[in-house]
Amino acid sequence: MSNTTADTTSEETSDLVSEKMQQLLAAVGSKPTEDTTQIEATEYDWHQPHYFSAEQLDKLGDLTTQVATAIAERFAQLYNSDFNVTIASTTQHFAGELFEQILASGQNDYYLGFGPPDERRNEEHLFGFAGIPAQSAVTWVTHLLGDSESETDPTKVLSDLEESLLLDIASAIVESLADSLHGYSDIQSAGAVTRSQPPFELHGIEELCKIVFVVEQVASASDKQPANGAEAYILVPCSELVRQRRTVGKAAEADSEISSQDISKAILEHLQQTPVSVTARLACTVLSLEEIMSLRSGDILLLDKAIDEPGELVVEGQAIFYGQFAKSASKYAVVITQAVCDTAQTTNPVTGA
Repeated sequence: MSNTTADTTSEETSDLVSEKMQQLLAAVGSKPTEDTTQIEATEYDWHQPHYFSAEQLDKLGDLTTQVATAIAERFAQLYNSDFNVTIASTTQHFAGELFEQILASGQNDYYLGFGPPDERRNEEHLFGFAGIPAQSAVTWVTHLLGDSESETDPTKVLSDLEESLLLDIASAIVESLADSLHGYSDIQSAGAVTRSQPPFELHGIEELCKIVFVVEQVASASDKQPANGAEAYILVPCSELVRQRRTVGKAAEADSEISSQDISKAILEHLQQTPVSVTARLACTVLSLEEIMSLRSGDILLLDKAIDEPGELVVEGQAIFYGQFAKSASKYAVVITQAVCDTAQTTNPVTGA
């Protein structure tokens, strides 16, 4: 009978120990918890430049809308008819990669370069261009000549007259960009339209902004075949757009006035305002798992410091100050007595004293 009682008591003790072990492991985080947090992430393409900030992208959207409106107005003047122009896309590209894509695609577009006004302007002075796909060029030119049916062959070679008309059309696109930049007078078209290859070589990792738009003529009773759905685009360096205070950012001249000292000061001021969590650590001790499991209310733990030794202020796991614990305004407090680095400097590196 006594053996049975002893066995029962042993089993109950074992069950209690097992239950307490499970509670302890759960308390210290050994038991995995289900993470129900829903995190929304935006896909980030490292192969594409991200020159503009979110605020600048909003302003860029306003700029492209103005460009579309200006193009519609200039096309209306050329064709004596109403047009709708919509922005198909606004993307950013690295110059060298985009140039390789243009060459590899074998596209036969027409190009009109633009740059700062200069009588001696050459390829080195151009910084952007308007691009017109061959089909759009043929469609626009033949329609401008008043043909009842627009030419559909993109391989057609334009006559001198047709190239002259295409130059007027491309110039209208460039002028629309200049108008949308609030009278930015540093943009002028090159003297001629080129084909098959951009008017200047694109190279390096300079960030370029490509604005693609679609031109649709508003149909009327007299229009047998309006020039609808023709596409073209503008390619301009992102830095040139940012030069305009009222378009997508501050002027480059203003940015150049900021010295390296001002930048360092701004960074330092920002860091100084960054919140940092500071933990006051009294002391610590080491117990076995069996001792921890046997702890009860009222038990006393001996720590590894004497009562006259200071505590530590810890930042990111690193002790940075020593201090004495006190109270102030009915709250715990720490009176800093010494910096940890001061203690390290006064300690003999050989003897440790």
